[in-house]
Amino acid sequence: MPQLTTRILPWYAVPWVIDGWQKVKRYPLIPLALLLFVMVIPAIFAPWVAPHDAFLGSLSDRLQPPVWQSGGTSEHLLGTDKLGRDMLSRIIYGARVSLTVSLIAIFVGGIIGTALGLISGYFGGRTDSVIMRLVDISLALPTILLALVLVAAVGPSFGTVITVLIVLLWARYARLVRGETLAIKELDFIARARVAGASHTRIMFRYMFPNVVNSLIVLATLQVGYVILFESALSFLGAGLPRAEPAWGVMVADGRELIVTAWWVSMFPGLAIMLTVLSLNLLGDWLRDHLDPKLRNL
Repeated sequence: MPQLTTRILPWYAVPWVIDGWQKVKRYPLIPLALLLFVMVIPAIFAPWVAPHDAFLGSLSDRLQPPVWQSGGTSEHLLGTDKLGRDMLSRIIYGARVSLTVSLIAIFVGGIIGTALGLISGYFGGRTDSVIMRLVDISLALPTILLALVLVAAVGPSFGTVITVLIVLLWARYARLVRGETLAIKELDFIARARVAGASHTRIMFRYMFPNVVNSLIVLATLQVGYVILFESALSFLGAGLPRAEPAWGVMVADGRELIVTAWWVSMFPGLAIMLTVLSLNLLGDWLRDHLDPKLRNL
């Protein structure tokens, strides 16, 4: 008689965990709340929300632990870094830095990529080949190496990070929009617009562009999390924002040598990065399911 064996499922395969995860993905309230309280509200109201100056510290208060740990004080709820600067204030101002970098890079890269994607898909032929080869080159560039070269040439700065991110992002938008445009230009309403005498520019931006907006919104939402991770990685390597800036990646880098004795210096900004990226990915999944009629009823 064969023996009955019981298989212990991992925690992520337990039915109630799966059901709970599906509910979180279906309803955007949880990721929206995380995004608002971790990134958006602190970024907008940083001067009024932050309890201390994010740039000034006192060496007499250096490496104070969080309030709930022995030696911590209510004056610095999340402790202080090695220069005595308040961790909570720097995390709040770091949200402003991350949001600003993300919005500028995604906006500029999205405009460039969308315009080139529309032109490539609509005209086809040699124009399409040239633009797609530029896309391939952009996607093949070692972006970390490019950032290091720019830093060596001009030094770490806000503009360096934005430039690297734009070079990285525009090709993703161009490839997505080009694929959508190839399908849309064969539809009947585009043929009727040509017969009516509409110009190429009007057809692309009046009739084609509105049909790719949904895909662009989803891609932009997902790219914010990617940009934050990439900017944090550049700052961690010293190829991003200057060390004086309260950027999350800079803060994680500042605490890597203190991870045993002062774990909070790296832990809290790393947790802010994780929660922000997770909420943006969940929100992007929800937008994709909501805006795509093929997935709406699944």
